[in-house]
Amino acid sequence: MPEIKLTSSNFEEEVINSQVPILVDFWADWCGPCKMMGPILEELAKDFENKPVKIGKCNVDENSDLAQKYEIMSIPAFKIFKGGKVIEEFVGAQTKDNLKLKLEKII
Repeated sequence: MPEIKLTSSNFEEEVINSQVPILVDFWADWCGPCKMMGPILEELAKDFENKPVKIGKCNVDENSDLAQKYEIMSIPAFKIFKGGKVIEEFVGAQTKDNLKLKLEKII
């Protein structure tokens, strides 16, 4: 499953009410490190295709209400939600291996 495009209108359904954990990447078009993370997240989405986890991307410029609600100060910012709550968060470009380890730990 490709990563899910998250917006203010589908965030509650896709993230808060999700039956499985979801890694959310808060990003923006103008952010260099965010662009570097794009292909890594695509690969992760493929790697976890048949596992009980989702990967989503939320553009902070298009969804500033979500960026404010989740106190996004620097991007890229990653938050892992489980049961509607943030269970882990980290900021800055990440390696694929690091993200993979974090996801494998929670599924």
